[in-house]
Amino acid sequence: MNHGPASVPEHPRLGRRAAIQAGAIGLLGLGMNHLAALRALGARAAGANIPGAQPADTATPRATPKAARVIYIFLSGGLSQQESFDLKPDAPDGIRGEFRPIATRTPGIHISEHLPELAKRSHLWALVRSLTHPSNDHSVGHMMMLTGRSAIPQGFDSAKPKPSDWPSIAAVAGAATPRRDNLPPAVVLPEQLIHRTGRVIPGQFGGLMGVQRDPWFVEACRFNANSYGAWPRYGFHFERGGENPQGYVFQAPNLALPEGLAGDRFQRRLQLLEQVGCQQEGLERLATNEKFDRYRQDAISLLADPRVYRAFDVTNAEPDVQDRYGRNVFGWSLLMAKRLVTSGVNLVQVNLGNNETWDTHQSMFPILKDYLFPPTDRALSALLDDLEAEGLLDSTLIVMAGEFGRTPKISTLPGAKQPGRDHWGAVQTVFFAGGGVHGGTVIGSSDRSGGHPATAPQKPDNMAATIYQALGIPATAAWHDEVDRPHQIYSGDPIPGLT
Repeated sequence: MNHGPASVPEHPRLGRRAAIQAGAIGLLGLGMNHLAALRALGARAAGANIPGAQPADTATPRATPKAARVIYIFLSGGLSQQESFDLKPDAPDGIRGEFRPIATRTPGIHISEHLPELAKRSHLWALVRSLTHPSNDHSVGHMMMLTGRSAIPQGFDSAKPKPSDWPSIAAVAGAATPRRDNLPPAVVLPEQLIHRTGRVIPGQFGGLMGVQRDPWFVEACRFNANSYGAWPRYGFHFERGGENPQGYVFQAPNLALPEGLAGDRFQRRLQLLEQVGCQQEGLERLATNEKFDRYRQDAISLLADPRVYRAFDVTNAEPDVQDRYGRNVFGWSLLMAKRLVTSGVNLVQVNLGNNETWDTHQSMFPILKDYLFPPTDRALSALLDDLEAEGLLDSTLIVMAGEFGRTPKISTLPGAKQPGRDHWGAVQTVFFAGGGVHGGTVIGSSDRSGGHPATAPQKPDNMAATIYQALGIPATAAWHDEVDRPHQIYSGDPIPGLT
C-alpha cells in the first residue's frame, strides 16, 4: 500500500518548438488572459522543470468528492464580525456596535439586522466564529486566507507577489482537480485584487507552482483606483459616501471571434495550427503536444461552447434573474460563479470588492448598512436559492471570508467624521453553506468582546482543508515545485462538525 504523497498530475518538459506553437496560437486572433500563460509556457527554455513533473498514473486516485464544486467568496479588506455574524449586544460601550441582532430561522442563532434575507435561510448555512491567525497586515492576511496557510513563505514581500509565495487555493484546485469538458478547473472573477496604489495583492497566484499554474482570471471589470463596493448602485467612497465611479463597466470577456475571422477563415487558421503541430516528431512531440493542445483546446472550447457564453453574459440575463441577484457587481459576479460551476468549473473564487472594499476604518456603520450588506445579502441569498432549487446546493460548497476580522474596540481615525474598526487577525467569522454542511450550525465562539476565540479555534489551514476535502483531493496529495520538492496540499485538518 502506498502511503506516500499523491502527486498532482502534470506533463513533462517543454521543448523549444513549444515556443513556436505558443506564438502560433495568435493566428486565431485570441486575446484571453489564459493565452498569456501558454506563451509563458512556450517561452520557457528546453529542460525547464514543471511542478509535479511525474507521470499521471503514479498519482493516488482521488477520493469521491463530497461537494465536487466550490465557490469561495473573498471579502478583501476584512469583514467586521461584530457587525455581521457575531454581534455582541451585551458588550460595553466602545465595543458594542450600532446594529441590532435579529433572530434567524434557526432558534438561538442571531445575525445582523441588515442581513435579513440570509437570516431567513439559516437552515442552509453554518458559521465558524473562531477562525484565527496572527497578523493584522492586509498583505499577510491575504496570503494566509487566499492560500490557506498560516505560515509565511520564505522571502515574502507584502508589496508584491513573488515566485516563492505559496500557491493560492484556486491555483492548487486548478492543478489537483480534473478538468471537465475542457473548461479550466479553477477561475477567479471578476478581477484581480489590486490596491488603489497599484499594489498587486500577493497570494492570488501560482507562486512556487510556477506561473503556468496561475488560476484563470476572468477580468470582467476594468480596474478603477477610486472604486469601492457593488457599483453602480452601491458604489461609494469612504470619505464622501455614495459615489459611482465614472466609466467603470462590468462586462463579459470578449469571447466573440475577431471581426473577419469566421467560417472558412477560422477553419483555415485552425488547419494551419495543425500543420505547425504536425512538424513535431518523436519524443519532442510526446514532451510538448499534450500541454500545448490543452491550452489550444481551452481557447477553442471557450469560443465554441454556448454554456460559456451564457455563463459570462450575465448583464444580459433574464430581467427577473438580475433583479434577484442585484444589478451590480456583487450580483453579476455571483450569478457568473453559479453559472460557471454549473457548466463544470470546479472552483470559482469571487472577489467581492476591490481596493480592500471591506476595510471599514471609518464610516463603518453607514457603509455596511447602505452599500455593502444590501447587495451581499441579496446576491448570496439568490445564489443559495438557485443552487437549492436546481438540486446542486449539496454538491456545491460555498465559503465566505476575508483576510481578517475587525478590532473589538471602535475607533475614529484622525480627521475622519465617523468611526470604524481596525484590522484584527485574532478572530473572524467564516460563512459556509452547501456541500454537505450542516445548516443552522455554529462552530466555535469568540469571547465577550469578539476579540479572540473562546472555543474551538480554527486556522486558515483548516478552512483550506475543508475546501480541498470537498473537491475530493486526497489527504495525502502533494504538488511539486520547480526544483521538484514535494509540498503537501493539506496543512491542516478539515473543520470538525461542519459536514
